[in-house]
Amino acid sequence: MTCQKKILVTGGNGFIGKNLLEHLSKQHVVFAPRSFELNLLDEDSVHDFLRNENFDVVIHAAGKPGHRNAKDLKGIFYADTRMFYNIVRCRDCFGKLLITGSGGIYDARFYRPKVKEESWGVHVPIDEHGFFRYVTAHTIGQMDRVVDLRLFGVFGKYEDYAIRFISNAICKAIFDLPITIKQNRRFDYLYIKDLFPIVDYFIENDVCCKEYNVTPDETTELQELAEKVVHVSGKNIPILVSKKGMGLEYSGDNGRLRKEIPHLQFTKLETAIKDLYRWYEENRTLIDRDQLLVDK
Repeated sequence: MTCQKKILVTGGNGFIGKNLLEHLSKQHVVFAPRSFELNLLDEDSVHDFLRNENFDVVIHAAGKPGHRNAKDLKGIFYADTRMFYNIVRCRDCFGKLLITGSGGIYDARFYRPKVKEESWGVHVPIDEHGFFRYVTAHTIGQMDRVVDLRLFGVFGKYEDYAIRFISNAICKAIFDLPITIKQNRRFDYLYIKDLFPIVDYFIENDVCCKEYNVTPDETTELQELAEKVVHVSGKNIPILVSKKGMGLEYSGDNGRLRKEIPHLQFTKLETAIKDLYRWYEENRTLIDRDQLLVDK
């Protein structure tokens, strides 16, 4: 039986954090302060908060936005690195630290299909986000009770439908707009609900490794995903691909995760798309159609 724990989720207003907050609150006592309540860039505020609250688990999902829809792309490395070290310097104030990491650590210039965890040090990422992951991985490797859960493609409710492919395709289908693809690529796409039992496991168990690729068993082409969305919609929606050929694959080997959690099961993509399509239909008023008219 799961033991109730006191958990801090940083980034609780973001896609990953908001979903984790909803899920974990059903079983645990969860805190997810907004940035005006806890400034992760302020070392004294972070120390005082962690020292006073005495959390069993901290899930660090906060980060300065670096996606195509971000308003300010400056200072990503500084902000994310400072937030990370403001937390880990207080390591004696809480129990376990789980980090929602990224496949960006493997360097976008040299992605290889089904990359393994130990490949992270082969190249030094040139982008700020990847470099942040690379630098902090050295610290993670030297600490106890800290685990880096490296996410690749994750999709689900609350993600930015203006730029995230599966949600974008679903919303376009709902509004009878063409689904657009810049170039076909293969991705590891994990349904957000499949992340929940994985996080639950790492909350409850001590594990043998410091980092795990959190990916499904199989990659999927964007073209195939678009076709699944069209099928689920039941509409005759065109799929437009701008550039011919296949782009670089973005996928990670999940053998280590599979060994750690042998019973792990993943939702079939079409089932997940049906579930998410239904959610968007029920929350249609949240979709701004104008955001779908320009591809970013």
